[in-house]
Amino acid sequence: SRDSKCSIIYGRGNTDSNDNNVWKIGSELDFKTHALLARITDKSGFFSSFYTDLIIKKIQEINPDLIHLHNIHGYYLNIKILFNFLKLYNKPIVWTLHDCWSFTGHCAYYDAINCQKWQIECSQCPQIHTYPKSFYDNSNNNFYLKKELFTNIKNLHLVTPSQWLHDEIQKSFLNTYPCHVIANGIDLNQFKIDISSIKSKVISKSKKLKILGVASIWEKRKGFDDFIKLSQILDTEKYEITMVGVNYKQKIKLEKFGIIAIERTNNIQELINLYKQADVFFNPTYEDNFPTTNLEALACGTPVLTYKTGGSPESLTNKCGIVIEKGDLNSAIFHLNQWETYNFREKDCIEQAKNFDKFLKFNEYYQLYNEILCNLHK
Repeated sequence: SRDSKCSIIYGRGNTDSNDNNVWKIGSELDFKTHALLARITDKSGFFSSFYTDLIIKKIQEINPDLIHLHNIHGYYLNIKILFNFLKLYNKPIVWTLHDCWSFTGHCAYYDAINCQKWQIECSQCPQIHTYPKSFYDNSNNNFYLKKELFTNIKNLHLVTPSQWLHDEIQKSFLNTYPCHVIANGIDLNQFKIDISSIKSKVISKSKKLKILGVASIWEKRKGFDDFIKLSQILDTEKYEITMVGVNYKQKIKLEKFGIIAIERTNNIQELINLYKQADVFFNPTYEDNFPTTNLEALACGTPVLTYKTGGSPESLTNKCGIVIEKGDLNSAIFHLNQWETYNFREKDCIEQAKNFDKFLKFNEYYQLYNEILCNLHK
């Protein structure tokens, strides 16, 4: 409503906002100290006590009707202190889970190696060298500490951006909480093309099929190596591969394989132009929740080819994309060879993207807040 007020506390990155209701908590020194101690002890999320106390004081000062948590494992707060406080504070909580860290003993994702220990008990973690990296395995202790902290909280509602993560939660120790699926959204006022753009895209189409990959950080789990393998198989006279978001070292490596490599850009218009120019957005991710890159591609009229990973297929229909088994490059090559015969239409991609307008998603959260608060006062 018009009388509603939202206050934000965050711990990573920076914002240009001058809003008096937005506060950054933490420091670069605390972040690095937390990350170092987590690396040594495998106790990510159990340091930063000083700044967590400040967060709690700020919450008490604001005295919110409802608390909304997002990603809490970025080396900037202490989950033990925070959740012990939240249990006593007794305010309704919405917690959006952006990965699986909340119910595992260590990792943020486990499906690349198909580890299912978290359903019963984490121990002898096979992924201690993945985020949050550690030299020591404390996964069993972490698992039971999280279970103790994250359960038996009154009026906690979970939100997942994908049906996939929702279903995974039902197998975890968090399965006693109501869980709602609210997909990620994007700004369709930015990621869009008009009719004239659609026409020019068809007319100016080059003889080469343009394949695009985009990631904020390129690594093995995002399919970095698969793009290289793909480049070695595809005919360079017929295909052109572009990867966006690489670092300098990766750029040098990729260019040796004939891949156009573009370092991370903060220029939204430059990124939109790359989406528009592509014939296919290839997302060979091995671990993901609900990637917004798929949505951005669709909004720019570009169909998607993705692995059957996490919630990645959930943004697609057969009119705007194809889903293949994880790591099946032979299938990827088959579909790329047939791509022009599929007659994907930019219009269908754009229409599908409209389902993920960020303002629609904001409204879904608003409705959830209303429902929780109304039930609280019955």
